[in-house]
Amino acid sequence: MEGKKYYNTAAYLRLSKDDGDEGKAESNSITSQRDLLRDFIRQQDDLGLYDIYVDDGWSGANFDRPGYKRMMEDVKAGKVECVVVKDLSRLGRDYIEAGRLIQKTFPALGVRFIAVNDNYDSQTADFNEEALVLPVKNFINDSYCRDISSKVKSHQKIKREKGQFIGAFAVYGYVKDPENKNHLAIDKYAAGIVQSIFDWKLEGYSFEAIADRLNGMGILSPMEYKKSNGEKFSTGFHTGIRTKWSAVAVKRILTNETYTGTLVQGKTERVNYKVKRSVQKPETDWVKIPAAHEAVIAKDEFDIVQDLLKADCRAEAGSNKPSMYAGLLYCADCGEPMVRRITRYNGKTTVRYICSSHNKNGQCSRHSITEEQLDRIVLYGLKSRIDRIVEQSKVVASVRDLEMRYDDIVAFDNEIVGLKAEQEKYRKLRAALYADYKSNIISEADFKTFSNVYEEKYTELEQVIRRQTENIRAMFKSGLDAGIRLEQFKELLELDALNRTALVTFVEKILVYEDKRLQVVLRCQDFYEKTALLYDFIKNTGLDEKEAG
Repeated sequence: MEGKKYYNTAAYLRLSKDDGDEGKAESNSITSQRDLLRDFIRQQDDLGLYDIYVDDGWSGANFDRPGYKRMMEDVKAGKVECVVVKDLSRLGRDYIEAGRLIQKTFPALGVRFIAVNDNYDSQTADFNEEALVLPVKNFINDSYCRDISSKVKSHQKIKREKGQFIGAFAVYGYVKDPENKNHLAIDKYAAGIVQSIFDWKLEGYSFEAIADRLNGMGILSPMEYKKSNGEKFSTGFHTGIRTKWSAVAVKRILTNETYTGTLVQGKTERVNYKVKRSVQKPETDWVKIPAAHEAVIAKDEFDIVQDLLKADCRAEAGSNKPSMYAGLLYCADCGEPMVRRITRYNGKTTVRYICSSHNKNGQCSRHSITEEQLDRIVLYGLKSRIDRIVEQSKVVASVRDLEMRYDDIVAFDNEIVGLKAEQEKYRKLRAALYADYKSNIISEADFKTFSNVYEEKYTELEQVIRRQTENIRAMFKSGLDAGIRLEQFKELLELDALNRTALVTFVEKILVYEDKRLQVVLRCQDFYEKTALLYDFIKNTGLDEKEAG
């Protein structure tokens, strides 16, 4: 191009989205860049404006910009012979890429490059500018981009840890609070759908069955619902077809802890400030803030569903739901799940369960029990247990001065009493050991060895006692009857027959013995045991009679 008097010139404009003016179609900075470059080109005798290329809202670390790519296509086609920018940072903030572009790509294509505010023109630049000034400025621009990225990450981390929502879109079932965009508020319609999804899962429906049910009811999928509300929601998967509910979408909702009121953020992170791709972080590094917003699903209901998702609850043949005992029934001896078998003889159908270990390889006995026997025994046992729990919780809730008697109650706890007795045993052993050492019965080496063992046991028990004590204290602080759904208990007591929802709500597992004895393990078993402890304490001390008087 040497000796040429006239250049077809591209004016390139760029601004990061964080610097733009919200609510305007085009930022003022882009406008000022356009005016500056037009005036500059107009004043040059050898430059003529060919076209203006704009990337408004694009990072300088990213060279995959539409305006930049269009300009480079025109450069390579020979339509553009000179590129003009406001300053070097407008072309890009990546030190390596910007340097390669200015010092290799443009010269190889015979393209002149001008950065107005940096007083750089490749046609007149001397060796110092090419070898020293230009690399240093590009390095500074790259460092600025890295520094901005670090500050943004730090700012986002602080917001997450304060329980502020920083996502672009609220999770299905919530909306951004109109009065505070960093807080989630319940979307009543979508939250109702979420509650139905959890209810159906408790009833035993599979992911696919729930998705089919939602699609059959004409319920918009989360993506379509956002679009219907005017949200500019987009995804990398565009098919042009209306998105329906899928098993994956249902599972995503059923496993999202956000619905319990816990704000979960920071699941992914960018590889670095130059790479757009994000990677999944381990769950231990996620930021979880409890009680950050109103819950759609109760925590205990959410936990029940998570337990059900771990169990094998495949639907029965010809049905979209599993059997009532799926994921709950286990062999009491080998711990393996029980399998369901149906036999038909003389027009009579019998459903029975046998140990899966026996069914596979005969390594355990059958533990056979019919579904009819299960229904009768479990219903009677469950109703009697719950009847007792309800009665105990009513007595406990009626006494107001239990908080004042906290130390007496702790001393009444059988577990703590036993732990303290065992701790005292190790204290006495350590004292006797010292006496034996002084009497030269054992050596100094043996004394140190056994003394350390006893000390470790004593300290370990001390920690266990402290945790147990704190468990009881926590029960007071959370409310003596918190976690016991009395209304649901009453409904269960009125049932004439078991149903799947009642079972999974209150039963963690059922153990079947060879002699057909059953052990029903209730959920929140520890809480019920502590309720029984308080009940016994109240009855033994006559607090209920004093309260009534």
